[in-house]
Amino acid sequence: MFQPSREEVRRFFCNAWDKHRAGAAGTPLERMAIACMIEHPEYHALLGDPEAAVERDFPVEAGRENPFLHLGLHMAVREQVSIDRPPGVRELHRSLQARYGGVHAAEHVLMEALGETLWEAQHSGRAPDEAQYLKRASARLAAGSSR
Repeated sequence: MFQPSREEVRRFFCNAWDKHRAGAAGTPLERMAIACMIEHPEYHALLGDPEAAVERDFPVEAGRENPFLHLGLHMAVREQVSIDRPPGVRELHRSLQARYGGVHAAEHVLMEALGETLWEAQHSGRAPDEAQYLKRASARLAAGSSR
């Protein structure tokens, strides 16, 4: 399994952003990343400064969101929806879009549930529980709140 380093991930995003700004064609994966980055203008300055992006820390304790984790989760959710894996995530995404008013908001609900599921898996030493992930996102749909 491919496991890029923190620096490789950050450089991937910054390089894709540079290609976008230059009007160059990117790979399909870069185009997916660019679509996510376009939706987050608050990250554009950081993405335009690769050296700062590679060096900067985003400690959770300081209440700082990690832009690269955020963008990566957007990409993960988009891939899941495109292949409907775990089964049912595509339909859940459609329902979330209707509830929250769009694709981006629906992705954020799924990302939050996915992040919790991945954190739990990491700390338990087990594989992510797909059923629990869908259950978490479905609970947010039923409650009508992503937070």
